[in-house]
Amino acid sequence: MPVWEIARKNGVRIAVDSLEGDLSGFLYRDSHQKIIGVNTHHATVRQNFTVAHELGHFLLHDQEQLHVDRAFPTVRLRDNTSSRGENDAEKESNLFAAELLMPHHFLRRELAEYDGLDLYDDNLLPELAARYGVSVQALMFRLQYLGYIEG
Repeated sequence: MPVWEIARKNGVRIAVDSLEGDLSGFLYRDSHQKIIGVNTHHATVRQNFTVAHELGHFLLHDQEQLHVDRAFPTVRLRDNTSSRGENDAEKESNLFAAELLMPHHFLRRELAEYDGLDLYDDNLLPELAARYGVSVQALMFRLQYLGYIEG
């Protein structure tokens, strides 16, 4: 079931709009409405991850009324904040989104069909990423987290 439909089935309205600057998405909820906002300027694969990530905040962190996420211009696997474990809610929502979009048991089955993970195969990662509706970068992070790729 596509992530957008899963969000809607959980009573969340998805508002797709042009958001300012590096704003990737947000979650807003009160007693009358639940909204995930998604930036139309971002690629579809990024929008999918944003919906899944904000749905993670919605389901896992019910005390939050407003949560705003910004895009990151550079990728940092670990920084001072993550090494101190201060951003647990973000980590949880990222893991939730990754599992929702790229379930471990599906990836394991597909990689077995490919007879392993050949990083020199120029078609494999883009093909898998497209199948799951994610970026190659998101797929690489997921495969690294699951131990298929060394970090």
